[in-house]
Amino acid sequence: MKISLEGKTAWITGAGSGIGRAAVTALVKAGVRVALSGRRRDPLKESLALVQSLNGEGIIVAVDVADSEAVLAAAETMHIELGELDILVNSAGINLPKRRYSEMKVGDWQMVIDANLNGAYNCIHAVLPYMRDRGDGLIINVSSWAGRHDSYVAGPAYGASKHALSSMSATINLEEGRFGVRCCSLEPAEVATEILDRRPIPVSDEERARMLQPDDLGETIRFIAEMPAHVCLNEVLISPTWNRSHMGGSDWFPGPPS
Repeated sequence: MKISLEGKTAWITGAGSGIGRAAVTALVKAGVRVALSGRRRDPLKESLALVQSLNGEGIIVAVDVADSEAVLAAAETMHIELGELDILVNSAGINLPKRRYSEMKVGDWQMVIDANLNGAYNCIHAVLPYMRDRGDGLIINVSSWAGRHDSYVAGPAYGASKHALSSMSATINLEEGRFGVRCCSLEPAEVATEILDRRPIPVSDEERARMLQPDDLGETIRFIAEMPAHVCLNEVLISPTWNRSHMGGSDWFPGPPS
């Protein structure tokens, strides 16, 4: 059984592109009012224009999720302007072009952990008291196939951040399920988004066409959100049928030392 999302509110981080923007589209089509967050205001304006073209309601709250104080202030703004936040979609994330241990600096590692893990925690920390107090709320953490299976191509910082994010999702259910709060770790394999442009080895158009597409993830997020309150999808592991982690690819496995 699916529930209606009409009139519910969602905070979507990373809403200016990729999976975040696809989540915006899918949720707005279902009648959800949205708060759009990201570091870059221009892409958020484009996402808001998309919301308005769908006759939806949305606001922009630009914020760097790694800044814990700014995240708390952003959540308060959303609470004032939209009322209760029913859904949090943690979709903000980054990776590095130079992602190998031999290439990374300490600051590079920290930047990925701050964006992918600490940023998600900051947003959860900001909304969880509201959800707990009213006995209802859904958190969707966009993790990764690399958060469930070790991945050479993703690199150690990204993989570590996503493994930790998947674990954090599980502990939310352990602690907060008794208060009516649910969390899903959404773990997609390769998705044809802008983050591929940061790969050390370029990904061909042919390979991108075989990957999951952003709209596939948007519809998955809507599916998760439409589950009734007594249903918790703890984890959704999703991949393209042509899954390069199984089939192999020019950039998936290390070559011999040069």
